[in-house]
Amino acid sequence: MIMRIAIAGAGNVGRSIAQELIENGHQVMLIERQPRMLRPERVPDARWVLADACELTSLEEADLAGCDVVVAATGDDKANLVVSLLAKTEFAVPRVVARINRAENEWLFTEQWGVDVAVSKPRVMAALVEEAVTVGDLVRLMTFRQGEANLVEITLPPTAPYVGQPLRAVPLPRDAALVAILRGKRVLVPSPDDPIEAGDELIFVCTTEVEDAVRAVVLGPDSVERTRESR
Repeated sequence: MIMRIAIAGAGNVGRSIAQELIENGHQVMLIERQPRMLRPERVPDARWVLADACELTSLEEADLAGCDVVVAATGDDKANLVVSLLAKTEFAVPRVVARINRAENEWLFTEQWGVDVAVSKPRVMAALVEEAVTVGDLVRLMTFRQGEANLVEITLPPTAPYVGQPLRAVPLPRDAALVAILRGKRVLVPSPDDPIEAGDELIFVCTTEVEDAVRAVVLGPDSVERTRESR
């Protein structure tokens, strides 16, 4: 499905997102209010609009209502919240993704502000660092605000209780789903007959409430207490 996507903010982050989405076949509009940041040659296949994405009239002229997704990617959290709220309440955009620049503002990026998915760049970077070095713990990679669900990762140590057993043997709690297995350089779509191996990186979507239960099942009942003691 080809989507029409508007990105507010044409800095490094906005341009990088735009380029990747265009390469995946989508139609992208970059909205930037500072003339010096207007660099169409950097992403020539995008539609560039010089406008303030926090102004209702600018968004109307850009036909935001015709977009499938809006990405608030500026370096200003206040601007990203305003863009998200306008996109959702005034233009009924189905999906709004917002960038969080300052960790102390993270609590604001909720569905009340029109945000479906909030991404904190420092958090994602920290999570990726943790994910690369942490074996035997649960690492939260991303939060999906509207559904209060999280994308989490667990790298299996050799001592994990279900290593060598098929996925059907793993009694995951409700509100938790295994969505991918990263094994070396391969990305595997899980099936019930697949055995899990030491070193596998298991990617789950689950609610916050069942994270401890997922950890206990995958890593063993005492893993939750060990994690709390180490913090």
